[in-house]
Amino acid sequence: MAAREQALDAAERLFYARGVQSVGMDDIRGASGVSLKRLYQLFPAKDQLVEAYLARRDLVWRQRLGERVDRHRDAEERILAVFDHLHAWFGEPDFRGCAWINAYGELGATSPRVAAQARAHKLAFKRYLAGLVADAKLPPGTADQLQLLAEGAMVTAAILETAEPALQAREAAALLTRAAR
Repeated sequence: MAAREQALDAAERLFYARGVQSVGMDDIRGASGVSLKRLYQLFPAKDQLVEAYLARRDLVWRQRLGERVDRHRDAEERILAVFDHLHAWFGEPDFRGCAWINAYGELGATSPRVAAQARAHKLAFKRYLAGLVADAKLPPGTADQLQLLAEGAMVTAAILETAEPALQAREAAALLTRAAR
């Protein structure tokens, strides 16, 4: 299992920093210290490595989001905490946008595995927001609108290299939740 984790650690660093297509299996070998033979035993195709990287990152990303939101008791503050989480994430020195949007943009049309991971992540995020919206007793469609605010902020923050879109989206989310009430 150590070799698998080493390979995934290296893949995450390299794929997120440089993009999936610009990183070869030899790059993963060099960064992980796992032999190429062992790497291909663990992940017979690069798509499988990308899929595993996205699946593992999904668990960590959602856990971090949940921890931030769970600091709040008030239902509407919990919704706004999503955008506080995004602001903190966007401000990280290695922030390069949403890994699933990036991977889908690179490979979604040609890799069913990557497309499935991206869809699963976005649907899980949507369900999470729907739970927060239900707790706040807001109309169900509010979750879709909040997701669009969050996703737009992710893309804008990555392209403009600023955390400000999260604050702008938070302000819009506050207006949206007040109007939905």
